[in-house]
Amino acid sequence: MPFVVLILGIILLLFLIIKLKLNTFVSLIVVAILVALGLGMNPASIANTIKLGIGNTLGELAVVFGFGAMIGRLVSDSGGSYRIAQTLIQKFGKKRLQLAIVVASFIIGMSLFFEVGLVLLTPIVFAVALEADVPFLYLGIPMAAALSATQGFLPPQPAPTAVATALGANIGQVLLFGIIVAIPCVIVAGPLWTKVVRRFFPDAFVVKKSLPAFGEVKEYDLKDTPSFGLSALTSLLPAIFMAVNTVYQLAVHGGKEIKNPHGFDAVVSMLGNPMIAMVIALLFAIWSMGFHRGRDMKQISNSIVEAVKSIAMLLLVIAGGGAFKQVLIDGGVGDAVKGLMMHSSLSPILLGWLVAVILRVSLGSATVAGMTAAGLVTPLMASLNVNPVMMALAIGAGSLAASHVNDAGFWMFKEYFDLDIKQTLGIWTTLETVISVTGLIVVLLLNLVV
Repeated sequence: MPFVVLILGIILLLFLIIKLKLNTFVSLIVVAILVALGLGMNPASIANTIKLGIGNTLGELAVVFGFGAMIGRLVSDSGGSYRIAQTLIQKFGKKRLQLAIVVASFIIGMSLFFEVGLVLLTPIVFAVALEADVPFLYLGIPMAAALSATQGFLPPQPAPTAVATALGANIGQVLLFGIIVAIPCVIVAGPLWTKVVRRFFPDAFVVKKSLPAFGEVKEYDLKDTPSFGLSALTSLLPAIFMAVNTVYQLAVHGGKEIKNPHGFDAVVSMLGNPMIAMVIALLFAIWSMGFHRGRDMKQISNSIVEAVKSIAMLLLVIAGGGAFKQVLIDGGVGDAVKGLMMHSSLSPILLGWLVAVILRVSLGSATVAGMTAAGLVTPLMASLNVNPVMMALAIGAGSLAASHVNDAGFWMFKEYFDLDIKQTLGIWTTLETVISVTGLIVVLLLNLVV
């Protein structure tokens, strides 16, 4: 019965979002309440369950996610992102343009949402493609693959951070192993997959002379932008702090997280905490991309306000996913999954990936799919002795699979690259699926040796 209620709940959620066009956050809360009633929960406790789910999800994530958006916007508005892309392109040369785009997109994607990164890089990549006289998609597919992989695997991106937090995984380790997983995913789904889809969709690989309509293109004079080193440091500073903490724990304490650190251990632990790392990085960004560039506090504040506006609804959607997840846990669905899978020979890592894939196909949102999958597999973690870092990465891989018409990214890719529905399904949907499957394979291999 719990599975029937869950399936009906997912169908209803899909109906509300796609057919009725109801706001995703509202749909999640409404469905969470109805699913809670269907699972036989005490009506008086439903509100507390939803409140608990929202609070647990947004506790640390609000700062990590919010400050990350602010850092990304400050770097973007100062021209730092433009400088990163242009410098890498100049260094790599025209013969290795795909590699340059991948590296630039990977770096920028670590501090920007997929949608923001796509909007930011599209005009730059188009200009480079036009100058080099190559098809837009020749460079666009590697760009999209890099941005998507960072969104699925690398904290401080919201989805992997939220999933890691829900599973109790060390975020620093998720970041380090996420990089190991993301690199082959980008190579396979980027330059290699471009060669494959070019054979099936030759009409899409033409040299375009005009930009797809996606709003105002912001232009920068390179001499007026911050240096490459300062721009890259500002974008990557949170990741650097978290990586240093993780490497320190691996080198000094054998990878074991210290329960009550003291002295230097405490300082390293504090700096490596995602929330503290984000606070320090934002203060640095305010100086490096603000005051240091001659911008006054009013201009800096405008960038910060715009960043907050851009993520407000996404934060609520994440909160709604947390509420839905908590209902599934408190309502017994997680225990039902646990009971069903206890005697199954299916790998729990594969199970986590498969659950995320099903939810991704059903709901569209990678973040909601990841959060809900994390809630479903949480009861399996202790009983089957699963590495939470590997499970978080497997769920991240599954949450990227088979993006289609219920995903905003699908429509963004279609419009930005001026494709029809068939071309978008054949190029974008398959690209996301290739990342997902490649990610699963790498996670399974890592799980054998970690």
